Amino acid sequence: MLEQKNFPPLDVAYMSQALSLAQKGRFSTRPNPAVGCVLVKEGNVVGTGWHRKAGQPHAERYALMEAGEQAAGSVAYVTLEPCSHHGRTSPCANALIEGGVKKVYIAMLDPNPLVAGKGVQALEQAGIGVSVGLLEKQARILNKGFIRRMEQGLPYVFLKIASSLDGRIAMANGESQWITGKESRIEVHKLRAQCGAIVTGIGTVLADDPSLTVRLSEKIRLEMNLDGTSSSGSQPLRVVLDPMLQMPSKAKMLQLEGRTLVITSSITLRHQRERVAKFRELNCDVIGVSCQANRLDLPSVLQYLAKEAHINTVMVESGAMVAGAFLEEGLVDELHAFIAPCLLGDKAKPMFHLPNIHSMADKCQLTMDSVEVLGGDIRLILKPIIKKAKRL
Repeated sequence: MLEQKNFPPLDVAYMSQALSLAQKGRFSTRPNPAVGCVLVKEGNVVGTGWHRKAGQPHAERYALMEAGEQAAGSVAYVTLEPCSHHGRTSPCANALIEGGVKKVYIAMLDPNPLVAGKGVQALEQAGIGVSVGLLEKQARILNKGFIRRMEQGLPYVFLKIASSLDGRIAMANGESQWITGKESRIEVHKLRAQCGAIVTGIGTVLADDPSLTVRLSEKIRLEMNLDGTSSSGSQPLRVVLDPMLQMPSKAKMLQLEGRTLVITSSITLRHQRERVAKFRELNCDVIGVSCQANRLDLPSVLQYLAKEAHINTVMVESGAMVAGAFLEEGLVDELHAFIAPCLLGDKAKPMFHLPNIHSMADKCQLTMDSVEVLGGDIRLILKPIIKKAKRL
């Protein structure tokens, strides 16, 4: 039987160490979860490990390799239930059994249906003691995108906005570089690196021709455990919401490393097959979803990203129309607002287009999660309080 109890301080300390190790992989493991493992024997840490990248050994195997013969009779602290199925690597539950581990503390069960308790079952059948729930809340926060995809078939959604103090994101003519300072822009790139996809609207592409890539110094990339200066394979999927397929074939993002996905209406997809074929020659895939009044069905977009592209976390970087649509439909999990101490005036472009707010009763209510000073700017992380049923 699984143990559920209050845990001694030493056990909490070892699991905290495992969570710290897991944090090292939060920018590099997608679509896999970030996982850490600590092996303890007779009060000493004999092995540690963390999952670095999909396709590479999991945290448990790194810890077992470091521990060597010392693994026999040790206690393992793992932030996520050890896998029990053959994927790109062999099952970690089997590795712990073969390593002679006598007990395993697991922060949380794996929501992946391929595992979902089977790892615990394999360990228990081998006579290994199992305890689940140690620092579970922290473990769930660490892998909130992976959990959302596995439990609900949707990615976790960040909405990023950079604005002036009076809530403006660009001048009336579209000029917007730069409202916020260098420190804020670095944090935006770090947030991009954390996400499997960046979503924008065709209006932003036509107005700004953005790159939507992660651009960080070698020093920062190494601190984040990314592969030095190389961006190959680490760039998020670029997603353009484009109902009428207006995407320019010479758009900057189509010339850069990484993949681009254009999502158009199902009707447009059927009627512009030649144009779609040309985009696919540019390593730009095109898919269609339902569309009403020139507005793509956003839940369908997110479901596609989760199911077909295995995206855990999405970052929306867009103009007021797309940003407002995501908020209106209750699809935003976190709003990251980077606010600069400047005023752009009432003729400048607003943060959100929210045409259905007519009274105080209609307001979009948010709760404050954190406040941070970045150079001369402020970063607010907020969460919508009320989400519509469509979100569920």
